[in-house]
Amino acid sequence: TKVSFAQHNHTESIIMHLLTVFLSYLLQIIPTAICPVYAPFFGAMGASMALSLTVVGAGYGTAKSSVGISSMGPNRPDLVIKAIIPVIFAGAIAVYGLIISVIITANLGSDIYTLKKGFLDLGAGLTVGICGAAAGMAIGVIGDAGVRGFAHQQRLYVGMVLVLIFAEALGLFGLIIALLLANNKDGDCTVEMPVPSTV
Repeated sequence: TKVSFAQHNHTESIIMHLLTVFLSYLLQIIPTAICPVYAPFFGAMGASMALSLTVVGAGYGTAKSSVGISSMGPNRPDLVIKAIIPVIFAGAIAVYGLIISVIITANLGSDIYTLKKGFLDLGAGLTVGICGAAAGMAIGVIGDAGVRGFAHQQRLYVGMVLVLIFAEALGLFGLIIALLLANNKDGDCTVEMPVPSTV
């Protein structure tokens, strides 16, 4: 009787251990509330918003500045090369979005992608995208008015470049925060199972 009771106890502990291992395995392969199947959607939206919005800002800045360059070019063709500086500043905005998009896309390739990470990547993409769009619009307006004034008075060139630098800094602020968000450490999808006592 004592032997059969000990065998029964031992068999019960083995079954409990096997159930625990099986449930732990299921929790690793079945999507949970921490790692749902739609979590990468938010990361993908962050990557697309980062590039799309910064390209919109860069495109607007380039087009608006080019209007000013085209209007002053026929009268002062010798100053056209110096007047291209706003276009260079506007193009750099799109690079900020490209950097964040590449980082987020690399995060999407990992095996474990939590909902928290999806929201962080979405926030990173929106941060750099909206800041880049605002900076690109500011650069376009400054570049248009700046090159027109620069064509009449060359002393305005240094002032125009300084204002362009401050407008570019708006996009740089968004890039810094987006890098911090995108490089935030991810959690784990598994849920720890309680270990049954063998008593």
